Amino acid sequence: MARGPVLALPLLLLAMVSSYATAQDNCTCPTNKMTLCNWDSQSNRCRCKALGTNHEVNCATLTSKCLLLKARMQRSKSGRALVRPSEHAIVDNDGLYDPECDREGRFKARQCNQTEVCWCVNSVGVRRTDKGDQNLLCDELVRTHHILIELRHRPAASAFNHTDLDAELRRLFRERYRLQPRFLTDVHYEEPTIQIELRQNASQKAPGDVDIADAAYYFERDVKGESLFSSPGAFDMRVRGQPLLVERTLIYYLDEKPPQFSMKRLTAGLIAVIVVVVVALVAGVVVLVITNRRKSGKYKKVEIKEMGELNKEPSL
Repeated sequence: MARGPVLALPLLLLAMVSSYATAQDNCTCPTNKMTLCNWDSQSNRCRCKALGTNHEVNCATLTSKCLLLKARMQRSKSGRALVRPSEHAIVDNDGLYDPECDREGRFKARQCNQTEVCWCVNSVGVRRTDKGDQNLLCDELVRTHHILIELRHRPAASAFNHTDLDAELRRLFRERYRLQPRFLTDVHYEEPTIQIELRQNASQKAPGDVDIADAAYYFERDVKGESLFSSPGAFDMRVRGQPLLVERTLIYYLDEKPPQFSMKRLTAGLIAVIVVVVVALVAGVVVLVITNRRKSGKYKKVEIKEMGELNKEPSL
């Protein structure tokens, strides 16, 4: 009778060891594949840090865009590229760079990209001022409170039903990106263009809420086939069973304060366009003046001729 507890103890220990080993094997971050994870025996949990930093991430929610960009740069430098450049560039005036993040993983207001050239960014990490030197002051991180995601889908057998499309996109942002429903304000559709509006100001965002900047970035990477999730379940958008295949993506950002660009640092292309327009306007004015002068000259000649004929007439 005494052999039962004796046999049960080794079985219990074996089960505990097996469970511990399974937990260690499952030590990954489901919401961010660009992390390094290790099992912490003291806290008895899996802890993950973003690549390129010592910043521990919360794998129960989305990782901030700033940490994701740093991880992308780290992968690129190591030659283990995870995300390849896409031909469908978002509306971003500087593209991919190695950002400076604060303790919360958000963008610092001033970015220098490890160079002597610096600029100010918004909460999405997009440049909103001219570039300067390291004396450039960025007083605050201006929040992006409105994001417009514009998609163009490939030709389908028939146009999608707007109501069904709206419901699917809202479900996707709610379930996959954990975005509170109130932050997806509108879905517009005019075949083949789809527009998704995300709005979230500082007063609306509560602690723990996913930022619209992070949700938009995860969605963008999913659409371009470069998912940031490590958990099973490939990205697949379907409306009533009909696949929604996107061929173009543009993202527009609206900040709480207008950007501060000057005319001093216009790009060569923009300067060329302005010069062409100015030359065309000047040429038009010159042609108009010459035409008016010619017309005026003709009128004067006619008047002189008429006056001469009158002078030749005999007086009564």
